[in-house]
Amino acid sequence: MKNEESENKESRLLNTAFKLFTEKGIKDTSIQEIVDTADVGKGTFYLYFKDKYEIRDILIAKKSHKLFNDALCLLRKNYIASLPDQIVFIVNYVIDELNKNPILLKFISKNLSWGIYSQTVKKIYEETENEDEGIYKLFLKGVKENNIALKNPDVTLFMIIELVSSTCFNSILYNEPLPIEEYKPFLYDTIRKLLKE
Repeated sequence: MKNEESENKESRLLNTAFKLFTEKGIKDTSIQEIVDTADVGKGTFYLYFKDKYEIRDILIAKKSHKLFNDALCLLRKNYIASLPDQIVFIVNYVIDELNKNPILLKFISKNLSWGIYSQTVKKIYEETENEDEGIYKLFLKGVKENNIALKNPDVTLFMIIELVSSTCFNSILYNEPLPIEEYKPFLYDTIRKLLKE
């Protein structure tokens, strides 16, 4: 019971912080405001988080991670054989979701890779002992099964996610260098070139 109550408090703090950060900005949101709105004591906040920047980083990692997991769930419902096509499918899903939700896009900013590479996400997997194949494992398995000659698959995946994150942020919000739908073919062509079989 105590464990469930503890998770409930942490969840309330995360949800409240996300709402306040996206409405007011991180700079203009105080820890006191987060705890008052979440209806928990200030000491409780510090049981889970060092400061408001740590809660922000955890939220970015969790929100990014969820985007990739949702994309993978959809991928599993479709038969796509080649790894480059699978990665483009996942990237396309993530871009479309961020395009529909500019508040989430601005919050994640250019930190999409945290959903794969952050220590927070690695900790989530350890705690839940999640055996599901995340994008990281899918990518490494696909490289091996398709005999794709990459010097460092880990770095290649990181580059793809960072490329998507930084360029799509500008394309979605500012139509630079092109509106997102016009930009996608260039992006996907580059991803496929990085993953030439």
